[in-house]
Amino acid sequence: MSKIRVVHYINNFFAGIGGEEKADIPPEKRAGVVGPGIAFQSQFNDDAEIISTVICGDTYFGENIESATQELLKMIKEESPDLFIAGPAFNAGRYGVACGTICKAVEEELNIPVITGMYKENPGVDMFKLDLHIVSTGNSAASLRKVVPIMTKLGLKLVRGEEIGPPEEEGYIMRGIRKNFFHELRGSERAIDMLVKKMKGESFETEYPMPEFDRVTPMKPVKDLSKIKLALVTSGGIVPIDNPDKIESSSATKYGIYDLTDMDSMSNKEFTTIHGGYDRAYVLENPNLVVPLDVVRELEKEGVIGELVDYFITTTGTGTSVGNSKRFGEEFSKKLLEDDVDAVILTSTWGTCTRCGATMVKEIEKTGLPVVHMCTVVPISLTVGANRIVPTIAIPHPLGNPALDPTEEKALRRGLVEKALNALTTEVDGQTVFEK
Repeated sequence: MSKIRVVHYINNFFAGIGGEEKADIPPEKRAGVVGPGIAFQSQFNDDAEIISTVICGDTYFGENIESATQELLKMIKEESPDLFIAGPAFNAGRYGVACGTICKAVEEELNIPVITGMYKENPGVDMFKLDLHIVSTGNSAASLRKVVPIMTKLGLKLVRGEEIGPPEEEGYIMRGIRKNFFHELRGSERAIDMLVKKMKGESFETEYPMPEFDRVTPMKPVKDLSKIKLALVTSGGIVPIDNPDKIESSSATKYGIYDLTDMDSMSNKEFTTIHGGYDRAYVLENPNLVVPLDVVRELEKEGVIGELVDYFITTTGTGTSVGNSKRFGEEFSKKLLEDDVDAVILTSTWGTCTRCGATMVKEIEKTGLPVVHMCTVVPISLTVGANRIVPTIAIPHPLGNPALDPTEEKALRRGLVEKALNALTTEVDGQTVFEK
């Protein structure tokens, strides 16, 4: 029997091309194994061979999802593979979205088995778990050695058409698919057994876990922008130069509230970004690309909005857990209410940063405040559950384009903020994307 032909997808980092400064590279294809493909090939032994590796930068894919998918599909088709592997992506949000997107496209277009791996909180999980076998990984690449054997074993079983066992046996994340099976005990006996364990305070596992839906009813729009008090919040890691609260560059456990009194712009002499998830060069030069204080102040002076609250709220969304994101939103929303804030604009940058931002958006909205999420990776915001979403320009500079003349660039940022304000005045009955 001939070897199973495998094509592997990885991002710029795992291809050894570079970090965030190289995350904008377009799709490319290399013969044979690259990076983590070595571990997969070793595990395959003589059963399968990675014949080609396709690569794409996370930023490029996130900003060009449709075209990047088609480019990669063309490269993959040329190899006539029997199996497609993506990642694993661990907790990298953009990477997870890319892995899920291309896996789904390959499965649908080429009709071959696909397999990927992600951490349970990767936003790609919720987006694609119903469509794909996603092997559960650790939070970081440190779990690569553990996850590769699981992914290869499951991938080979899929190719061979062997029966796939339940998630707890095979190592993939629960997909919500129910299968009938015969049990040695009647349902009534099993139910009584669970009831007794519950009454005794012992642990038990339901046979019928219910799906969890975490959606928030959209708040009513503001009636008159000229009378509102607006707040700016970000998951984009903008902090004072000295980072006084020592907010972490990734997996944040805290947020900060910083004064904006008498400030007309986010000066790079006073503010910086500590965010560990995107190429910071543009934002280090102009922090208004993440927190648009310059144009909001203009709108305030012109009477378009009533006033801007005299502080902004910030954290780093990179890898930040859903639990911490919820806690941040719950806590600082109390202050927003105490300070009579009427509406909120929240900005995010890359993958898990967008997940963090959208999670905080929901917590803000639960308090009754209308809020709009300005982000580049819109699919993640939609999956998490933000209601009002304004797409932004690019992950390293969401609220502007440094390639433009400064006047044009500022006008672009103002246009985006005006779109966000329009979103706050618009009645919505569900998730709504206010297109560019």
